[in-house]
Amino acid sequence: MTPSPSGSRTDDVVIRPLSSPEELAQGVAIQRHTWGDEFTEVVPATILQICQKVGGVAAGAFDANGRMLGFVFGLTGVHHGRLAHWSHMLAVEPEARGLGLGKRLKLYQRDVLLQIGVVEVRWTFDPLVAQNANLNLNALGTEIERYVADMYGGNTGSELHSGLGTDRLVALWLIADARVGQVLGGHAPPLARGLADAPVANASATVAGSLPAEPAVRIEVPADVQAVKAQSLETARAWRATTRQAFLWYLERGYRVTGFISGDRGGRCFYVLARPPA
Repeated sequence: MTPSPSGSRTDDVVIRPLSSPEELAQGVAIQRHTWGDEFTEVVPATILQICQKVGGVAAGAFDANGRMLGFVFGLTGVHHGRLAHWSHMLAVEPEARGLGLGKRLKLYQRDVLLQIGVVEVRWTFDPLVAQNANLNLNALGTEIERYVADMYGGNTGSELHSGLGTDRLVALWLIADARVGQVLGGHAPPLARGLADAPVANASATVAGSLPAEPAVRIEVPADVQAVKAQSLETARAWRATTRQAFLWYLERGYRVTGFISGDRGGRCFYVLARPPA
């Protein structure tokens, strides 16, 4: 018997593939709950079902009553001649947030993919969403491949995306890598000395002029961009403008994202970028 993937059962929550029509319907419904009724990019039940026949993942975290609390979906294919997986969606119902379900769903996905020989997983996330950056970089040990402006176009119909476009960081998760194993085991190496005090490239939420060409910099993002947007769309757009400018400028010059500081110094959040040694 194949062992259950790690993270598949904790207390009364069970993570399993979507199989029945009712479970597949819940997989569609949670997308609506998360991205809104007007979201145009909902993945239908048929794709959630079919993708699993060719190495894809469509799974849910279910409570004891069979109600879906969380959802993960991704497709497996070939990238540069080797198997790779694109994890397209991760969602947790509002009342279940804070329980670690996002990480548990990713661990389930990792174990399923390792069993079929996949070692590279990619997905995108909004660089302004600090909670996702913390999960991806600090809890899962992903790397950042690139920044893409308006990756999914300017309007997906989702209120989460309205007014700010769909700028994304592309995360790379090398799920068989020893460093990822260290992070998942709670043994992530600390930031190198001095990086936490590197200059802030976007020192204020206005379009910056010249950017500091230091060996390391920080890019600040709001702790809760949706709260910022609710208070002032103009301010949220200024955050988008400064972070886009900084990420594109530094990544194009060989800097790499080396960490994320979450909630430090009065709740402020920063990406840390460093230039590789010459």
